[in-house]
Parts: sequence; structure tokens; C-alpha cells
Amino acid sequence: MWYPLTFQPLFMERVWGGRRLADLFGKALPAGAVIGESWEVCDRPDAASVVDAGPMAGRTLRGLMASDGPEILGHPVAPGERFPWLCKLLAAREDLSLQVHPPAGLAAALGGEPKTEMWYVAAAEPGSVVYAGIRPGVTRDAFAARAADGTVAGCFHRLPVAVGDVLFLPSGRVHALGAGIVIFEIQQNSDTTYRVFDWNRVGLDGRPRELHLGPALQSIDFSDTAPALASRATTREGAFAVRRLVEDPLFRIAEHSGAGEAPDPRGPGQPALLAAVRGTLRLSGGGRETELRPGSFALLPAALGRVRIETVGGPAIWLSTLPG
Repeated sequence: MWYPLTFQPLFMERVWGGRRLADLFGKALPAGAVIGESWEVCDRPDAASVVDAGPMAGRTLRGLMASDGPEILGHPVAPGERFPWLCKLLAAREDLSLQVHPPAGLAAALGGEPKTEMWYVAAAEPGSVVYAGIRPGVTRDAFAARAADGTVAGCFHRLPVAVGDVLFLPSGRVHALGAGIVIFEIQQNSDTTYRVFDWNRVGLDGRPRELHLGPALQSIDFSDTAPALASRATTREGAFAVRRLVEDPLFRIAEHSGAGEAPDPRGPGQPALLAAVRGTLRLSGGGRETELRPGSFALLPAALGRVRIETVGGPAIWLSTLPG
């Protein structure tokens, strides 16, 4: 019954978005829309991915989790439990708002959900930067004062980025994606964001976007200063160079680069998400073949037997996400 599942993308208009996801990944964006995000794998109350091919075409990830959660995740699933990860492509024509997501120990009290995430840079214009963490020496009081007078961007640590750079963003780390950058974002299944500052711009409705300085100040980890990008070090696994990007209780993410056949990254009874960054992958399993082109994701359910993973037409770069 099970095979590698691919989904229809869900496009999100954002004031800082544009048309770059069509240019880079061939996404069929709605005409005239300012698209900042493509939600590729999601199981949210207001947005559920729809399977786009094979016998399960038309079914939602929400419906599959409700009816076959143990087969997807490989363990017992509580009633209403949602798929644990949310995967997106983001393309920033302008800087995103300076923001934070609440930490796990505080989120419920603030009426939100914790959100830890990873950014993988797929494209970046020369001079692009991301904002992440606090500059050394910035206190909570100084940060609050500068948030009030509109100069808070100076409190953020800035990192120049290039293609292939990776940033881990645990809940509580202030951050913003800079203009000219396109990323793969793999995150905890959450959609709670507290904006600190939004560059004095208006939203798509022509009105200033809401800020959330009170909960943001409660959520920010002010001891989190000058975080670094992930290491570029790799190890060899057969014909592939493997780079360990994130090792966290929420997920383990790796980058694989090379040509030929690659091993299925899953252990027994594990699900995985695969994402093609560059080049094409062919996935063979469950009696079906699926091709993943750049900007596409596939879910390998835990109940699916071993999957053959091979590159098509030359080298490829792809990401794997596994349980932590």
C-alpha cells in the first residue's frame, strides 16, 4: 500500500515575497501573487498537504495521520496527533521581520507553540545576510528600548551567507531572513511567531503589521549571542559525501551530495523526509518510481519497505530528515 509520497505545494502570499520560487524551482505560482513561501509538507489546522500522485492522490496528510498514523511515524499515535515537521521553501525579496518563536517551557503560557527550525540556503545574492541571536553585550533593557525607538536591528548578530550555508534556530533565538535569500526550511510543526520589528512597512492589506513585543521579550534568550553557521565538514558514505547539519531531539538533518545509488537513510520502523536541492533523484519503492526535482520533497512512511535512491543524469544534492 505504501510508496514515497509527494504533495501539492501550498503557496503563501507574503509582503516580502515575489516570484523567485517559479524562477528557481519551476513552481506554478498563481498569477500576480506576491509569494514568499511554498509549504511543501504540512499538517496544520488551516493547511494540510494533499498527495499529488499514485493510489493515495487526493488524500491529505491530516487524513493519513488520522487513519494510519502508526504506519507513517512508526510508533503509536495519540488521537489528533499531527505530523511532527513542517517543510517550506522561502524566497525573500525583502528582509523578513525581526522575530522570535517561544521556547517549549513558555509557549503554552503565552498561548502559542514552540518552533525550532533549520535554514538551508539554496540561493543568495552577493552581500546577503541573516540576522540570528543577540550581539554580545546587549541587555534585555537595551533591547527593549531600541525596539521601542525603531533601532533594534542593531542589537542583532548578522551573518553573511552563501549557497549551502545552514543555520539552526532553536526556539528563543531571535532571527530574520535577509533580502535576496532562498531557503529550505525544516521546522517543528508550529506557526507561532512574535514580531519584534518589521522595518516600518505595511502589510498586504495596506496597514502596519502587528508587533508582539511583550511576548517576544519573554521568549528571547538574551544569553544566545553570536551563533555560528553549521560546519561544512563531511564524511563519506559510499559514493556520497554526507554533512550532518542538525542533531536535535526534534529531528536529525543531513545533506547528501554525489552521484549514483545512495542508501536509504532510515533505520527500522522510521519515517524520513527527502528534499532535492540540486539535480534529480529517483525513488523506487512500494511498486512505484518517483522523481524528485530541485525544490521537491518526498515522505517515506515508516511502514514502507526499503527504497532505492539514485541520482538521475549526474550528481545531486539532497537533504534527509529523520526523527531525533
